[in-house]
Amino acid sequence: MEFFNLHTHKFTNQSGVLELVNQYPWEFDATIPYYSIGIHPWFIVEERLESDFEIIERQLQEPGCLAMGECGLDKRIEVPMELQQLVFEKQLFLAQKYQKPVVIHCVAAFQELIETVKKMNITVPILIHGFSKSEQLAKQLLENGFYISFGKYLLLNAELEAVFKSMPNDRFFLETDTIAESLATVYALAAKYKGVSVEEIQKIISTNFNQVFNL
Repeated sequence: MEFFNLHTHKFTNQSGVLELVNQYPWEFDATIPYYSIGIHPWFIVEERLESDFEIIERQLQEPGCLAMGECGLDKRIEVPMELQQLVFEKQLFLAQKYQKPVVIHCVAAFQELIETVKKMNITVPILIHGFSKSEQLAKQLLENGFYISFGKYLLLNAELEAVFKSMPNDRFFLETDTIAESLATVYALAAKYKGVSVEEIQKIISTNFNQVFNL
C-alpha cells in the first residue's frame, strides 16, 4: 500500500491505493474489497432502521469491513437530534461490540460527540473525517483520543495549514471524500505543509493505518 484513503464515496481500484469506501446498508456493494458501513445522519429513515442495522451488523463481521461509518451528529439538518443520537449510539455500541474503528460525520455537535463517546466508554478508535475547524477544537479532539482526517478542506482553505501543522504525526489521516482531486494531490499538500517528502507522509499514514485498523 503506497496510499491510504480514509474516506471516499467512489471505489477507483487504483494499484497501490487502499480505499476505505463509504457504504450505506441499503445499497451495499459486495464487490468493493474494503469499506466502512453505517447510517449517515442525513439519511436516517425510521421505517428502514431495523433492516439497516441487520445489514450493518452482518457486514461488521466480514474481513473487508474495516470500520463503522460514516455516522455521527449534524445540527444543521432537519432530522431531530434525539433520533440522530439514538441511531448514533446504536452504531457506537456495534462498533465497540465488533471492535471496529468509527468514521465520524460531525457538524456543529462536537461537544455532544465527545460527551457521547465518554458516556458510552467507547474504546475503539474514533476518526473525524473531513476536518475543517479550528486548532483549538482539533486540540480538544486529540486530548480525547480521537484521530483527525483531512482532505477537501485542506485543499480549499489555506487557514487549515496551521491546524494541520499542529497535528501529531501519529494522529492524522488523509482522504478525498467527494472531491475530484486525486489522493496524491492531498498527500503532496500534506507533505508541503509538514515540510517533509511525500514518502515520509506515506510512512506516517501507513504506521497510523496499522495502529488503527489491525489488518
